[in-house]
Amino acid sequence: MNDFKNLFLLNDEVTFLNFGSFGATPKPVFEKFQSFQLEMERDPVQFITKRGIQYLKESREALASMIHAQANDLVMVTNPSYAVNTVAKSLELKAGDEILATNIEYGACDRTWDFVCKEHGAQYIRQHVSLPLVSDEQFVDDLFQGATDNTKMIFISHITSTTALIFPVEAVIQKAKTLNIPVFVDGAHAIGQIPLNLTALDADFYTGACHKWLMTPKGSSFLHVKKSWQEYIKPLIVSWGYEALFPSDSKFIDWHQMNGTRDYTAMLCVPHAIAFRQAHDWDTVSDRARNLAYQNAITYSRLLQSPLLGNAQYIGQMVSVQIQTPDPEALYLELVQRFKIEIPVMRQDEKVYLRYSVQAFTDQNDLDTLFEAIETLKKEEKLMV
Repeated sequence: MNDFKNLFLLNDEVTFLNFGSFGATPKPVFEKFQSFQLEMERDPVQFITKRGIQYLKESREALASMIHAQANDLVMVTNPSYAVNTVAKSLELKAGDEILATNIEYGACDRTWDFVCKEHGAQYIRQHVSLPLVSDEQFVDDLFQGATDNTKMIFISHITSTTALIFPVEAVIQKAKTLNIPVFVDGAHAIGQIPLNLTALDADFYTGACHKWLMTPKGSSFLHVKKSWQEYIKPLIVSWGYEALFPSDSKFIDWHQMNGTRDYTAMLCVPHAIAFRQAHDWDTVSDRARNLAYQNAITYSRLLQSPLLGNAQYIGQMVSVQIQTPDPEALYLELVQRFKIEIPVMRQDEKVYLRYSVQAFTDQNDLDTLFEAIETLKKEEKLMV
């Protein structure tokens, strides 16, 4: 897979095992991004008010085709946190209402729900789920032990950040429907890493980060809202799209897309990122990367004397294990500065996780470099086993 390294701008001196945090953009897509920026600067008025709007429509249409959705049911946003805030702040929560999630959701989203719930006297329930994840049934049983008559929504990751687990969101949605509970799926890591069919999934809300595994430039994500919910989701920023003088065929798009002057050129690169994937048979590339990630997972687990967090079906292109270290932030700096390895050391409440990502350009040498560093850090007691 080394041939793919030349397609990215990443520093050759760094072993890059952190694709999951912000992704990386292939050179042809980045060049298109820069061409959009140049086009905007040469003719900013016409670009921002006319051509750019058409480009955004083309991005939504390309994205919708990829994820099997309707283009007018999704809007481009800068990041999933923006999407979560949009939905959370639109819900008319009351005292005693509950939002149900797992205890291993993304920290920024936990904070959003905490903030909104506290404002309304509601509760954000972080339900404990058992690890390792061994079956869909076990997971669903664990999660729904936290459901009550006061549960107004389930918020759940498709692929978790710190633990890198593919959650069985299909089973969660099916169960939630029997209880008439809407589901919001945080798919930040999903699009581009696993196949998505939002029509079949039928979540009420879904957000994804195109700038991670789909490999667009940073600041390119989406929010998908089922039609039955769209009139209730208020714009996070009220601007010209609200009661638009010249409305489009979708009030949902007007409300959430037209929210003031901004550089949305990263969002315009979705069709070009998709074309790049198609040109390089990225489904096959991702399969190879997933296999490499899992083939090394046992060695990784053994080196750190920490069990894998889930069965093979719950692992994609990222592998995370819990570690013991006296100073997670110092460990991260040591890995970056001393060993030239970019890999996240992440806190989740009182636990700490080390997560590697495998992308097209990752090879066994990269993972061996990590394993050698782990052995050294163990001897120095900076990693405890």
